Amino acid sequence: MIRQLSSLIIIFVSLASFHAKAASILILGDSLSAGYNMSADLSWPTMLSDKLSGDSTDFTVINGSVSGDTTGNGLAKLPGLLTEHQPDYVLIELGANDGLRGFQPNIIQRNLSTLITKSQDAGAEVFLMQIRVPPNYGKRYSSMFENIYPTLAEEHKVPLIPFFLEQVIIKPEWMMEDGLHPKAEAQPFIAEIVAESLQPYL
Repeated sequence: MIRQLSSLIIIFVSLASFHAKAASILILGDSLSAGYNMSADLSWPTMLSDKLSGDSTDFTVINGSVSGDTTGNGLAKLPGLLTEHQPDYVLIELGANDGLRGFQPNIIQRNLSTLITKSQDAGAEVFLMQIRVPPNYGKRYSSMFENIYPTLAEEHKVPLIPFFLEQVIIKPEWMMEDGLHPKAEAQPFIAEIVAESLQPYL
């Protein structure tokens, strides 16, 4: 009886340990990930954990996104976030504010490259989200900006995650009046498509 009980305890502890496996994802982004003009609990990163967590792994999402952040802002705060949270994964969603302000593409590329390298050096696996900007500065600039992301993904051998805004902006009722930011109603959909994009790499 005692031997059977001991065996059951071992099995239970093993199952509990298996279920308790956890991983963390740091999202380093701007207003598109920060929940612009809404409560933080309505933003898609808050919903991402439930979309990703399953029987074998529970995912904790740390949202390090701040509205208005550029790649330079991301560089300034990334070391602190890596030290504090020691994430298993880092999703970089930055560059839109750089592009909207007309920053030089080579500077944006260099900053993003450094963000990727610093995250990898800290032991995290990196995802880079493709970002696109309106042709405010002409098609040549927009094209150069867009090409930064696949170039870096190939160079650093990291997954390039599709730009979720392109699947939201086609539904005007989901966009705020500025035409740049998704409403709260769009956040569950964004969480779903981001989860689908990340899942094969987790």
